[in-house]
Amino acid sequence: MALSKKPVNGMKDILPEEMKIRDYVQQVIKETYRSFGFTPIETPCMEHIENLSNKQGGENEKLIFKVMKRGEKLKLEATSQEADLVDFGMRYDLTVPLVRFYANHANELPSPFKALQMGNVWRADRPQRGRYRQFMQCDIDIIGESGNLAEIELILATTGTLGRLGFSDFEIRINERRILKAMAAYSGFLEEDYDTVFIILDKMDKIGVEGVANELKEQGYAQEAVEKYMGLFRGVEKAENGLEYLAAELSDFLEPDVEQNLKEIIGSVENAKCADFRMVFDPTLVRGMSYYTGTIFEISMPKLGIACGGGGRYDKMVGKFTGKDVPACGFSIGFERIVLLLEESGFIVPMQRPKVAYLLEKGYPADKLVDVIAKAQEERIAGKQVLVVRMNKNKKFQKEKLAAEGYKEIIEFFNDET
Repeated sequence: MALSKKPVNGMKDILPEEMKIRDYVQQVIKETYRSFGFTPIETPCMEHIENLSNKQGGENEKLIFKVMKRGEKLKLEATSQEADLVDFGMRYDLTVPLVRFYANHANELPSPFKALQMGNVWRADRPQRGRYRQFMQCDIDIIGESGNLAEIELILATTGTLGRLGFSDFEIRINERRILKAMAAYSGFLEEDYDTVFIILDKMDKIGVEGVANELKEQGYAQEAVEKYMGLFRGVEKAENGLEYLAAELSDFLEPDVEQNLKEIIGSVENAKCADFRMVFDPTLVRGMSYYTGTIFEISMPKLGIACGGGGRYDKMVGKFTGKDVPACGFSIGFERIVLLLEESGFIVPMQRPKVAYLLEKGYPADKLVDVIAKAQEERIAGKQVLVVRMNKNKKFQKEKLAAEGYKEIIEFFNDET
């Protein structure tokens, strides 16, 4: 039987033209984040299965690629359930690995610790446009900063990166998990029902207020609670300042610092931003991860109808590993979607080094080749990108391809040259 030449469903081969864009985007991300003092780290692609399935990752825990035990540990005859077969899993995001990394190395790291992590993650998701089972994530996190300086720095670094990549007129939607909980409590929902209510609320942008209300009623929640809940969202739409309106309505359920904290973040970012975007308070923003404890935010591109990343505060997660909570906040930029948008817009990577191609006629003598290689090395040291290749039979087509790849100078070397 012939071997399959296609990649696994939901994963893809990356051709040279896309790779150029990916390399460029990574370069811009790293340069911008480093300018804010973020330090690159790397973690393994696999984690202990108990770390990945501790009810912190929301729906993503259903999408883990699990790794079977091996050798003597794998005892099929004694297996009664899937858990008996599994000991590791492929990471589904970079936050869980980062927190384990921090818990393991905290004594060796500065405080606060500003981490930059880029790497592939894996989810057994249903593949679709811009969504793969293996994809690159780019995260920045600040661990050990309890104040809103963390949120401000994360938002400015991420939006600055998008601005450098040519994106404009986008939004950073921002909300607070404590506001979400206060709205649910005010409406009369039980605390054990919050996660279900929030999952339905997260569909607001797709099904609207009435759609959310109908789904909540179908779940069996009291009509009075649903109507009171929906009334808050209708009130936000009518209010001149949605955040102030909710803070007043929820005064008996909401900690007094929440409103001021969000106002400080929004005001500071608006005052210091260097890209074209808006800060938007959005009480319908949920973010799917269960580990978020406070501020949450998301990159929204309204004209394109998509989100390109998000994050938030997760102050309780380090404590799962160490027994002692440490404040933490992170922002993940949607690398794959950004690359896709740049590709579809016809983006051309800015020329950074002059590109020269040396074409050698077939049979070019070895004694002369040494000189050509030496000359190529000299030009590389001088800052040029030099490609040395054999001349094809269809030289015209070869030169056209090279020109399309950005080779402005093409030098031909023939056998009979003296």
